Amino acid sequence: MEGETFVVNHENNGHSDVLVVGGGVIGLACAWYLARSGKSVRIVEEQSVGSGASHGNCGVLFFSDLVPLCVPGAVRHELMRLLQGTSPLYIQPRLDPSLAFWLLRFAANCTASQRSHAMRAKDAILRTSMELLDELLAEESLDCDHDRRGLIMAFTDPKYLERYAETSRMLEPYGFAPRYHDRDSVRQLEPALSQRVCGGWHHTTDSHLRPEALVEAWNRTVRDSGVMIEENCRLDSFETRNGAVSCAKTPNGTFSADQFVLATGAWTAAIARQFDLRIPVQPGKGYSITMERPSACPQIPCYLYERNVVVTPWKNGLRLGGTMEFSGFGTDLTQRRLDHLENAAAYYLQTPIGRRVEERWAGLRPMCCDDLPIIGRTPGWDNLLLATGHGMLGVTMAPGTGRLIADLVLGRKPPFDPRPFAVGRFR
Repeated sequence: MEGETFVVNHENNGHSDVLVVGGGVIGLACAWYLARSGKSVRIVEEQSVGSGASHGNCGVLFFSDLVPLCVPGAVRHELMRLLQGTSPLYIQPRLDPSLAFWLLRFAANCTASQRSHAMRAKDAILRTSMELLDELLAEESLDCDHDRRGLIMAFTDPKYLERYAETSRMLEPYGFAPRYHDRDSVRQLEPALSQRVCGGWHHTTDSHLRPEALVEAWNRTVRDSGVMIEENCRLDSFETRNGAVSCAKTPNGTFSADQFVLATGAWTAAIARQFDLRIPVQPGKGYSITMERPSACPQIPCYLYERNVVVTPWKNGLRLGGTMEFSGFGTDLTQRRLDHLENAAAYYLQTPIGRRVEERWAGLRPMCCDDLPIIGRTPGWDNLLLATGHGMLGVTMAPGTGRLIADLVLGRKPPFDPRPFAVGRFR
C-alpha cells in the first residue's frame, strides 16, 4: 500500500511446483485444477483473494456470448453513440500510446473473418467451462446462489429488437440461439419489465450466480486442497536465469517454483514488460451498484440492450452493472456512470431501485484487442504462462482457463484447441 514501508526479506520462503500470481477468479481456477492434478501450488495476491474484478461484476454466466465485441461496423456504431451521448463507452482524453495502439488493433480486428474465428474459439472454451462449472458446483457444493433461468435481452427500440435476429442466426449452428418474445410474452416471462420494453430474446442456456460468494467458497475449497495463498503480498520482480523464471520477489519474501502463471488481469501487460512481452490488454473500468431487492424484482437476469446495463437478481439482493471506461488504472467512482446504471434500470424496470444500496463499486476488466483471452506459454520463456484478457467473461471462462493451464503445465492434451488463445498470435 502507498505510504507503507516494508522490510524486504530475500530468503526463500518456500518452493512449489507452480506459483500463480493473482488471486482473482482466474488465478483460483488455475490453482484449483493444478492442485487437483497433484501439483503443489502457491498463489501470490497483492490484496485479498477476489478483491478485484471478480468481486463486483454481475455474475452472469454468459456461455452463449460467442459474438466478439470487435465485429464489422462496431467502431462506427460506437462513435455515433458517443456523439449522441448514448454510449456506455468513455475514453478519457490523454496521451497514452499503448491505449492508442490497442484501439487501432481493435479496429483492425473488426472483420467478418475475425468474428468467425473468435466465435469458434469462444465456443470451445465456453462449452468446456459450462461442463466444468457444473462438475465443480455439484462435487464441491459451493454456496453461491447459482440459478439456471437464462438471460433476457430486453429491448425498448423495435429496430434493435429486429436486428438481434441476426445474432440469433449466428448462434444457431452452435446450439445457443435465443428464443424470441414479443411485447406481451416478454413481460409474461419477466413481469418486472416496464411497459417501455417492446420485446426480448431469452438466452436459455445461460445462468447466473453471486460472484463474490463463488470466490469466497472456492477460496476455502482451494485452501483445503493444499494450495498456499499469500495475501497482501505485492509482486516486486522476477529473477530469471537461462531463459527461465527462477523466483518471484515480494516484500514478504522470495518464492521459487518450477512453473509460473501470470493471472494478473488488467495489470498483466505492465508485469509482462519485464520479459520483453507486449501484451495488448487494457484496463476497461466497469461499475456496479448492489442493493436490496425492490418490491417488483426481476427473477431472470436482464441485459438492458440499448443502454448496455445488466440487472442480476439474487435471493438477497439485486445488482446493476455495466459501462466501459478506458481511463487508466484508477477505480474511483464517477457519479455520472453510476447515474447511467440507475437511469437505465428506471427506464426498463417497473421498480428499479432497492430500498437500501449496499455497495457502489468499480473494477478493472482485462480487455484484449481481439476479445479473446490470452492463455498459454510465453515465447522465449520456458516456464512462464499467461492467463489474462478475459474481458467481461472472467467468471464464465474461469473453469476452462484453469483446466487449460493445468493441461499445459502437465503436458496433457487439453479438451479444446489452445492455439487461438496463444500469446504468440500477437507477434
